[in-house]
Amino acid sequence: MGTIKTTNIEPIATNGTVTLGSSGDTFTVPSGVTITNNGTQTGFGGTNTPAFEVFITTEQTPSGGTPTKINFDSEVFDTAGAYSTTDKRFTVPSGQAGKYFFYSSTCIGGSANSSLQQGYLYIYKNGSEYKKAHFNTNNDGNGRYYQFALMDILDLSVGDYIEMYGRGDVASGNVEIRTAESRFGGYKIIE
Repeated sequence: MGTIKTTNIEPIATNGTVTLGSSGDTFTVPSGVTITNNGTQTGFGGTNTPAFEVFITTEQTPSGGTPTKINFDSEVFDTAGAYSTTDKRFTVPSGQAGKYFFYSSTCIGGSANSSLQQGYLYIYKNGSEYKKAHFNTNNDGNGRYYQFALMDILDLSVGDYIEMYGRGDVASGNVEIRTAESRFGGYKIIE
């Protein structure tokens, strides 16, 4: 076939539609060509899904000095049903392998009769520690709480699972993981 050269294509009717090709056709944009969009786009790009965010409904009081799975037991949203509030983990669904961004902001502290010496927030991958954030609180008083944040990008396969763990070290008394201030979420990155 031939080549059509023009500077403008418009529909016959005002506000009409122009259709290029039909089902099964392929249009190739060669390397070095720039596509500029100044209008509204639909059907391009992708979505950052699966995506989820969860929080805690009941305060946890784990033993000091021990990494403990954080009980993120209530969903804000979960686009693929990939987060289990029973197992407290996100599992990569079938067909959704790729890079994922995960984040958590979790409030850990010492109870009124204890002083938090240091705290940790962990990302666990498939049951093992993957990454951690450590905060030294300098033993600066009883009953204080600290907001711990941790985020990372992980390249995951179908069936891999991610959990959040927390740890607080106290001289005496209890560690507490607070409810409203603690969140965990993630989403697949568009590549």
